[in-house]
Amino acid sequence: MFEKKKNLFLRVLDIVAGFLDDDIEEDELQYDPVHIGAMIVLTMLGISILFWLFWSLLVFKGGLLEKVQPFFLVLFTQSNLADFGYEYWHEQGIFNGWTTNLTALVFLFFLIWGIWSIFKKTEKKKDGEK
Repeated sequence: MFEKKKNLFLRVLDIVAGFLDDDIEEDELQYDPVHIGAMIVLTMLGISILFWLFWSLLVFKGGLLEKVQPFFLVLFTQSNLADFGYEYWHEQGIFNGWTTNLTALVFLFFLIWGIWSIFKKTEKKKDGEK
């Protein structure tokens, strides 16, 4: 009976020691805390960039969607910029914030183009092309 308890104790001790052992088998996944931390920081950075991009495109000073209809009315009808509150560069009326909105739109197009090109490259590598 003492021999059974001793064997059981040794097996439990071996399992516990296996968790604390520094030897890493070749087929095991290895996690580096620096890589995990970098992944978390880069994920937060990406989310922050997307938040700024969409906020400045859709929310800042009314967003771009609010400025599209007056822009086309000025462009294709008898309306002028003064009808929508535009007096001078510093008093733009409804068009206030259009530079930020358009900058965000340009960045969004570059972001979509960059992601699209990455997907195309990985698709070609997957198919065996270069």
